[in-house]
Amino acid sequence: MRDINKALSDIGEIRTQIAAGTSFRGYGPVAIVITGVIGIATAITQSIFRILPDAAPSLFVWSWVGAGLLSAAVVRIEMQGRSRRHHSSLADTMIAQAIEQFLPAAAACLFIPIFLLRFEPRVLWMMPGLWQLFVSLGLFASVRTLPRNIMMVAGFYFVSTFASLMLGERHHDLAPWLMGVPFFAGQMLMAAILYFSAGESDDED
Repeated sequence: MRDINKALSDIGEIRTQIAAGTSFRGYGPVAIVITGVIGIATAITQSIFRILPDAAPSLFVWSWVGAGLLSAAVVRIEMQGRSRRHHSSLADTMIAQAIEQFLPAAAACLFIPIFLLRFEPRVLWMMPGLWQLFVSLGLFASVRTLPRNIMMVAGFYFVSTFASLMLGERHHDLAPWLMGVPFFAGQMLMAAILYFSAGESDDED
């Protein structure tokens, strides 16, 4: 029995090592485009109804958290199907690895605004910049299993972090746009990179 358990453990380790060295193709451009649309739609809605960090802090935070959770669900659904097609028996391992890489950033996106909402709502104007920073860090953590050009998206979000913080400090009412516009642009860039990278991979196959 020990030998069987050891063999199964060894097989699991081998699968993990293979997955770590394989380019993950579970992220699809369609889902990424949809997440960008969700982001800009959230910004438009907040701007129309004046859902701002100073005027309606709880609604501001929870509407973006909701948009983030919806975006994550869209990506996860497409990820499942694409991984089955491209990675077959390694699909579950690849998905688990992708989630593990992005999980710390995703947790920060959720818990930091909740913490600020509870203890220091006056600085919630910073959240658009901080959310972009967390996305940037999540992409940097995932880049070794994604197309190299994804570094451009991670770098874009890193730069947009500080632009959003500098503008947001003086113009709190721009908070919806300081989140929605960079997120839409970053997601469109990422979708384009994934689309053309998928074409190159298919040609190689």
